[in-house]
Amino acid sequence: MPVPVASLRLTFKNILFPTDFSPASEHALPCALAIARLYGSKVFVTHAVAPEPPLAIPLEPVPMDMDPLWQDARRKMSRFLETDCIRDTAREGILEQGDLWRVLDDVSHRHSIDLIVLGSHGRHGVKKLVLGSTAEQIFRRARCPVMTVGPDVKPMEHRTIRHVVFATDFSAGSLKALPYAFSLAEETQAHLTLAHLIPLVPMLQQEEVREQGVRRLRELVPPEATDWCEPELFVGFDFPAEGILRLAADRHADLIVMGVHSRAARTSAHLPWAIAYEVVCHAPCPVVTVRD
Repeated sequence: MPVPVASLRLTFKNILFPTDFSPASEHALPCALAIARLYGSKVFVTHAVAPEPPLAIPLEPVPMDMDPLWQDARRKMSRFLETDCIRDTAREGILEQGDLWRVLDDVSHRHSIDLIVLGSHGRHGVKKLVLGSTAEQIFRRARCPVMTVGPDVKPMEHRTIRHVVFATDFSAGSLKALPYAFSLAEETQAHLTLAHLIPLVPMLQQEEVREQGVRRLRELVPPEATDWCEPELFVGFDFPAEGILRLAADRHADLIVMGVHSRAARTSAHLPWAIAYEVVCHAPCPVVTVRD
């Protein structure tokens, strides 16, 4: 049975934008600002300064005022917050020393973050993002949705959302993302495609399977959405990652929304996560993932 959509009009009051002041972070900034303008959000620009490595002979910690890494980060944050593109947006700079995930998790709880917007460092970085780096923890452990702007996303100064693709396998975890797809589409009056991809279905069974899939997708559309939305219901016979990417390219999607699994045995975690990895790595548009 489909998971009902509790509310179509969700909001993102507080957005967390992690940055290391690299081009990859700057690449994601227009997406964060576009969502902030759409929802009247405040953006918390956050940078984690790497902690001092442990020494064989313990010494007194270097005071922040004398730490060159901290001072350099403070100068970069000050310049960043005064750039023309973000100056007119409600914003706050947060500079903390420590492990990246610990800093982001702490900021998320302190400021009731509703969305994290994250830039990735090319394909190798995205692979590490999913397969074991600190950034993987952002995907797997963030309590709020995460928008990742991958290396193949074309830069846009003023990003708009005209077409949203929501991908589901009908699991409870994947349907956690459904309200966000509807909310973002309604807020921007974007066209919405609900998609289900099924691999390895024999030709003789495809028509029956397609009809069943379309029927299940139709059940996901809440009655109150019919006033403004007539979503496309798409059932394709393809491996999920390839099918989602192909559909997004064919529809010129501006956003992909999908649920991701967070609690799986380490030996099996890469099967569902391979889908998220492939989609984020190659998507032509930002990808919003919602943890189950």
